[in-house]
Amino acid sequence: MVHIGIADTMFARYDMAKDVIDVLEEFTGRVTYERYTVPGIKDLPVAALKLFEEKDCDIVIALGMPGPKAYDKMSAQVASTMIGQCQLMVRKHIIEVFVHEDEGENDRHLKQIMKDRARKHAYNAVYLLLDPAWLTARAGTGTRQGQEDAGPVNA
Repeated sequence: MVHIGIADTMFARYDMAKDVIDVLEEFTGRVTYERYTVPGIKDLPVAALKLFEEKDCDIVIALGMPGPKAYDKMSAQVASTMIGQCQLMVRKHIIEVFVHEDEGENDRHLKQIMKDRARKHAYNAVYLLLDPAWLTARAGTGTRQGQEDAGPVNA
């Protein structure tokens, strides 16, 4: 049994954690999860650390939605750097799932990106723990989360 932490924010304009939970519930009996919601993306590193230390999670999925302004992108970079430091501190993976508000052409497209990225990264987290060979089999295939796959380079 593996225990997966879900750290998400109130600022996101869509509840990506619901999609993550839908995926994790496909693995009932092999996966349990814990959700911890914080105000914004800069709070995600502490949320992840608390999920590891207080809830004994094996991996954390960090869900966030940076806004479109330059300071939002700077906040996302700070949060991402701190998430990386947290991973090194605990020696466990944090799957960072950020969807920038300006990625979508409109709200419908943005929701589609968020849903797809959250679900695919939830599978990535599960397979990283339960069956890493699943990921290895897809190495070099140009697989993306949230957008169409790029595909492999065929030279």
